Amino acid sequence: MMKRVRVNSGWVGLVFQGNEYKKVITAGKHWVSMFATVQMYNMASTFIPPVELNLLLKDDKLADLLIVLDVKDNQIVLQYANGVFVNVLQPGRHVYWKGLIDYKFDTYNLNELMVPKSIDRSLLSNPAALLHYIRTYLVNSFEKGLLYVDGSFERMLEPGTYYMWKNELNVHLYKADLRQQQMEVSGQEILTKDKAAVRINFIILYKIVDIVKALAENSNYVQQLYVLVQLALREFVGMYTLDELLEKRESIAEYVLKTLGEKAAKLGVELIDCGVRDIILPGDVKEIMSQVLVAEKKAQASVITRREETASVRSMLNSAKLIDDNPMLWKLKEMEYVEKIADKINTISLSGGNQVLDQLRDIFTSNK
Repeated sequence: MMKRVRVNSGWVGLVFQGNEYKKVITAGKHWVSMFATVQMYNMASTFIPPVELNLLLKDDKLADLLIVLDVKDNQIVLQYANGVFVNVLQPGRHVYWKGLIDYKFDTYNLNELMVPKSIDRSLLSNPAALLHYIRTYLVNSFEKGLLYVDGSFERMLEPGTYYMWKNELNVHLYKADLRQQQMEVSGQEILTKDKAAVRINFIILYKIVDIVKALAENSNYVQQLYVLVQLALREFVGMYTLDELLEKRESIAEYVLKTLGEKAAKLGVELIDCGVRDIILPGDVKEIMSQVLVAEKKAQASVITRREETASVRSMLNSAKLIDDNPMLWKLKEMEYVEKIADKINTISLSGGNQVLDQLRDIFTSNK
C-alpha cells in the first residue's frame, strides 16, 4: 500500500521506515509506503541529522544536496550567506543544504600569528564576529615597534594597527617613541680641578634613530644615556679650576656632544642639542664672588666719577681762559647770572634813591 506525499519548494523530505533511512525526496509529489514516515527540512536552515550523518551520506543523492564542513580544533570558519557575514563556526561538523542559499566558507588557522588582511576590518571589532578571537596592537604614527614571539625577535612593526590570533603563542610588542625627547641631568655635584664643589643642571635633547639597538641590543638605553652624560660632565669639570669653568661654561655643551656622539649611536640614539641650565656655587664661594663683584663695580664707579670731574674742571678752565681774553664774554656771563637770579625774584624793594638806579645801570651796561 502506498501514500502520496507533497514536498514544497525549498524543502526536502527524508523517508524513514521504522528507524531505517530509505531515501530523500525533493520538491514535488511522491508515492511512499503507507508504513513510511517523512521528515521535512527547510533548506534555508542548518541541517541537523536525525541519525548518524555518515549513514545518510551513503546515499549519493542526499550527499549531493548537502554541504558538510569539518572544522578542526585549531580552526575557525567565517560563514557568509548570499555575500553577507552570518556566523563564526566553531570546531566540529556543520551541515547545510545546497541550492537555496549561496553559502561561502572561509577557513583560518588559529595557530598562525597574523590575521590575514583578506578579512574585512569591520569584522575584527565586531563582538559577534572575531573580537574574541584576536588581539590588537597599535603602533602610533610617531612610533616603531619590535615584535617578539615566544621570546624570539620576529620583526619590526611600522606605524599601523596589527591584528593577531589569540592562541598559545606568547606575543610581546615593545614600542619606542621616535619624536625628539628631553633629558634633564639635575643636581650633579662635581669637584673642579681646585676642589671647589659645584652643582650643575644640564639638559640634553635626543631622539631614537635605531630602535633595534635601543630596545633589543641595550637594556634601558635611557638610563645608560643618563650615566654617559654624568660621566662626560664630571670629566669636563675636573679639567678646570672654578674660574676657568665659569669662563668656559659655553664650551660644556660642545664637549658633551663631541664626546658622546659615538657612544650614543651605539645606544641607537642621536644627540640633537644640549646645554647648561645653571651652575650652582657653594654658599661661601657665592658670597665671596658677590663681594668681589661689588668691589669691582665700586672701583668702576670711582673711575667714572674721577673721569667726569676731570672733564668738568678742564671745561671750566677753558671757559675761564676765554673770558679772561674777552671782557665782553665776562659781561655776558654776569648778565646770564643776573637773569637767573631775576627769574627767582618776585618783588624788588629799592631804597637809596638815584644811587640804586645808578648801581643797576652799571650792572646791566658795559663799563666801556
